[in-house]
Amino acid sequence: MQSPTEEELEESIKELTEYKNRLEKEVKTISNKLKLPQKKINSIIDSHSEINQIKTILSKLNKQKKNVVSNLIS
Repeated sequence: MQSPTEEELEESIKELTEYKNRLEKEVKTISNKLKLPQKKINSIIDSHSEINQIKTILSKLNKQKKNVVSNLIS
């Protein structure tokens, strides 16, 4: 299997980040409608399994992108 290009990694990072932001926005919107305190909203977001999974994947993709970029420079 071929390694992804820098552009492919950037696109994946961009799309996943947008998805994560949409999820967070949805949680905030629903929580605000329920009149939950901001502290509780932040706690819900911090413990949201899908958001945390996306953050982990984004971290891995960013590391992979750094490796691709550093290999291009070397």
